[in-house]
Amino acid sequence: MKKGVILAALLAIGASQGFAQKLNGAGASFPYPIYSKWFSEYSQQHSGVQINYQSIGSGGGIKQVTSGVVDFGASDGPMSDAQLAESKVKLVHIPTVLGAVVPIYNLPGVSAELKFSPDVLADIYLGKLTNWSDPRIAKDNPGVKLPDTKINVVHRSDGSGTTYIFTDYLSKVSADWKNSVGKNTAVPWPLGIGAKGNEAVAGMVRQLPGTIGYVELIYALQNKIPFGYIKNSSGNWVKGSIEGVTEAAASVKEMPADYRVSITNAPGKESYPISSFTWLLIPVKAQDAEKGKVIKDFLNWMLDQGESQASSLYYAPLPKSVADKVRASISKLQ
Repeated sequence: MKKGVILAALLAIGASQGFAQKLNGAGASFPYPIYSKWFSEYSQQHSGVQINYQSIGSGGGIKQVTSGVVDFGASDGPMSDAQLAESKVKLVHIPTVLGAVVPIYNLPGVSAELKFSPDVLADIYLGKLTNWSDPRIAKDNPGVKLPDTKINVVHRSDGSGTTYIFTDYLSKVSADWKNSVGKNTAVPWPLGIGAKGNEAVAGMVRQLPGTIGYVELIYALQNKIPFGYIKNSSGNWVKGSIEGVTEAAASVKEMPADYRVSITNAPGKESYPISSFTWLLIPVKAQDAEKGKVIKDFLNWMLDQGESQASSLYYAPLPKSVADKVRASISKLQ
């Protein structure tokens, strides 16, 4: 009798484990802090569900999800028509939160918060401005004693949505950048040192004096790295903030059905110009029906509970009109 009870118990354990779901995702490092929090909390609230997410950059996330290696991907740069057409899996973009990309720098002896005009920022990355004491930088920063120090440029070495956002912005404000470099998750950088992930860019700038780089806002704040003001399309100097990102998002009067939209250099008195949505790349039809149910449930949980946590990690939540539209899109997933 005892053996029978033990066997039954073991069978019950095996059956319960059969219902456990392990989801794997990969992609953007831009939203990694909020995704990490969400996936952990969702798993805690849903026994048997584990969501693993690898912060490998948007390019890697797109590559893995389009080849069917992972259950979902993530990107800060929307996939192109060609990428969607070539994908082995039919995908939809699901916007999750919004964030800001900020110019970070390490300039010992300068305590003032620096300002960067759009053309100055572009020309630094084009290699046209090579010294921190350049008159054009000084013009943006009256009264600041800038050192006669070489500017060391740091950029992403991996396929990156953060790079897409940054180069999308530079392409809008600089014809030279648009014509010679352009926008993409990976671009032919004219100069600079490459680093993999927002984390590595932040770490390199923090360690090397005279450097400038670009990261998502939370990485600058968490690493206590100074980041600059940028002149927006209304001619106002603004720093990366939740409020500035929210105003940029408000410039979208009609969200496209596929959610692929750019809000860099958006109009608005307080709009922060290097703002963007970030997206999860979700299969329209999951290869595993049970995993598909978990993904749908998680996405609804994200709207119901996750969005309220966004601002604590310096992201802007989805506007209600967008969240309502996203909920309808989630209901169509299979």
